[in-house]
Amino acid sequence: MNRRLGYAAVFALSLAPLLIVSPASAQRKAMSPRDMQNQPAQAPAAPQQEKTFPLGASWTAVSMNGKSIAERKATLQIDSNLRGTGYSGCNTFSAAAYPLRQQGIAVGPMAITKRSCDKGAAEFERAYLVALRGARNWDLVEGRLVIKSASGELRFDRGI
Repeated sequence: MNRRLGYAAVFALSLAPLLIVSPASAQRKAMSPRDMQNQPAQAPAAPQQEKTFPLGASWTAVSMNGKSIAERKATLQIDSNLRGTGYSGCNTFSAAAYPLRQQGIAVGPMAITKRSCDKGAAEFERAYLVALRGARNWDLVEGRLVIKSASGELRFDRGI
């Protein structure tokens, strides 16, 4: 049953970009054919090559929102079964993680161990996990994995 729900979620998330109407396409639909003739010709955009998410690679977090976090030793790995696992500074976590088209990413609810942590580690862990859970886009920049969410940006170096 859970596997079916997982497939349904992946399917629904993969269709989401197709359902979004951009302001430019809405404006073109609203124009009459006569208006279209008066518009200057636009050069077609060069197709951007789709990047492939590095499944199975281990990543170590080095910065969050531009601040170094290398001393926290937070990690992330997404395996070929689309299972994200890692260490968040005090506890370990796992979650479904789906790399999507156009370098999107969706991270499902997380299962987290419940070790007690000092206040600083607990605050860092919360911010790190909120950023991962809210992840929307990823990119590979100069060999680093960059994950962007509404709550900030995480940068990772490839781990061992």
